[in-house]
Amino acid sequence: MSKVRFSSILKLTVLSTVLAFTSNVSADPVKAAFVYIGPTGDHGWTYAHDEGVKYAKEKLGDDVIMTTIENVAENSDSERVITSLARKNDIVFTTSFGYMNPTVKVAKRYPDVKFEHATGYMLEDNVSVYSARFYEGRHVIGKIAGRMTESNVVGYIASFPIPEVIRGINSAFLAAKSVNPDVQIKVVWVYSWYDPGKEADAANALIAQGADVLMQHTDSTAAMTVAEENGVYAFGQASNMREWGPNAQLTGIINDWGPYYADRIAAVRDGTWSSSDTFAGVQQGMVKFAPMNNNMPTEVKNEAMQAIIDLSMGKIHPFTGPINKQDGSPWLAEGETPPNFPDLLTMDFYVEGIDSQYPN
Repeated sequence: MSKVRFSSILKLTVLSTVLAFTSNVSADPVKAAFVYIGPTGDHGWTYAHDEGVKYAKEKLGDDVIMTTIENVAENSDSERVITSLARKNDIVFTTSFGYMNPTVKVAKRYPDVKFEHATGYMLEDNVSVYSARFYEGRHVIGKIAGRMTESNVVGYIASFPIPEVIRGINSAFLAAKSVNPDVQIKVVWVYSWYDPGKEADAANALIAQGADVLMQHTDSTAAMTVAEENGVYAFGQASNMREWGPNAQLTGIINDWGPYYADRIAAVRDGTWSSSDTFAGVQQGMVKFAPMNNNMPTEVKNEAMQAIIDLSMGKIHPFTGPINKQDGSPWLAEGETPPNFPDLLTMDFYVEGIDSQYPN
């Protein structure tokens, strides 16, 4: 055997050994952190995010190390927490609207870390935003509420006057009005995401004003408990709250974050992550529904299920003109639907027919 041929065989043998060894060495797991506005035991917003984290962990296994921080206020504390997590993680998810500015601020200081902000709209090269079309869920429960109310008063417990919440109120009202022209909606603002005491007080106040169906954009099960105790109807928020209102809950809007979290963490692992703007709904499976209660008439269930099917097929849009703003000025013409930005993502008005005062 010639020296040249022997040398070539030796090089190939060494290269094969190195490649085989390299393929058997696992890459370091992705370190992912999540910042929560409330406790995981709220059985609402934070609970749903935490369920998504568990899904992602189960899906990715040893490829990811998860860290979660609960009860982080939307103030200077959030910037401090986000900063501490950015120092130790590859990707940081901040799961409330009020974290938007702190997230972007920290992201600029840590350009090699990826950030994902829920319900916001400020993008950077290393910041993505994601949200669900919750207003599609409100469209469905609005139709149910319009059919099920006997007093023609629907109560709405609202957290903060941000676009996400305003979209929900408008969508629910328009859907209810489409099946019940006499319906009205009363809104109580609690200026908190999670405060069971305030939420219970708001529920009782709305019932005192004649509401026999309650909706909420707050995170605890307090309103559902009040509804059950007072013999009125309600809807679960972000998760299935049937346990707290077996008779009261007609259905519930469920936020399914798991597949998104798994995909985005996997993208970091695979080196394919890039800044993106995700706004998904029923069609994409990010918005789902709890089972319909058997105390609902069959025709109401069928109408609600048809609305879900139509949303999943992209056949309908909850905001389809003609629609005016609360002051009577035109918003959408006949058959027109709004663009995502700015009309939906920055919505700051009530639609015509809502007689509650728009909050400052």
